Parts: sequence; structure tokens; C-alpha cells
Amino acid sequence: MTPRCYILAPSTALCIISLFCAHGAPVSPTGAHLMLCQAHSRCGNKFYDPQQHCCYDDAVVPLSRTQKCGNCTFRVCFEQCCPWSLRPQETFVVKVRGQGCCLAPTLDDRVCSSVS
Repeated sequence: MTPRCYILAPSTALCIISLFCAHGAPVSPTGAHLMLCQAHSRCGNKFYDPQQHCCYDDAVVPLSRTQKCGNCTFRVCFEQCCPWSLRPQETFVVKVRGQGCCLAPTLDDRVCSSVS
């Protein structure tokens, strides 16, 4: 090796290392592009970020989405509206998403009357 190579090789290595170890602000994609290391889920044929959206009725919706359940409002990503026929008038129960609608209401559930 010539003396010039002894200088060029370490300089090149330092340049490459400094590029890999640069401490700049991270750049994250926006919109439909997700980083490969970011957690994502699938809803039908669409990917979504579970920290911002959920899959409800085969659609990607924001975590803040609400819907009516009788005279109550429930958060579709976290709760579900269940018909409850133990009362004479038609009523509903808002339960935590994932709980069976056939289970008896608990203290965490909300009973909602129907809207006529």
C-alpha cells in the first residue's frame, strides 16, 4: 500500500461511520407511508397505526370516533353497543370492546335507553 492509501482508507471509514452515527432530528414519513419498525395493524387491505386509529366495521377510524348507542355515546375503538332485552322497554348496554354482549352488565358498563 502506498502512503496515500494509508490516509484515504481511515478517512473514508470515518466519513461512513459519521454518516451512520449522525444525531440529526429523526425524519418520519407521514400519510399512508409507515416506517418498517413502527407497529402497524391491518384492517381489510389497509395498514394503520394502532396508536392513532383502529379497525371498526372493516374501516380504519380515528381513536376518537364516537357513535350513538340509544341515548348514550360510545367510543367505537374501546367500547361496543350491545342490545339488552332484560328490561320491558328496549335498552342497550355499552361494554368494553371484547367483552361478550351476552354477559351480565358489570359496574363498568353503561345502560342506555332507546331513542324513540
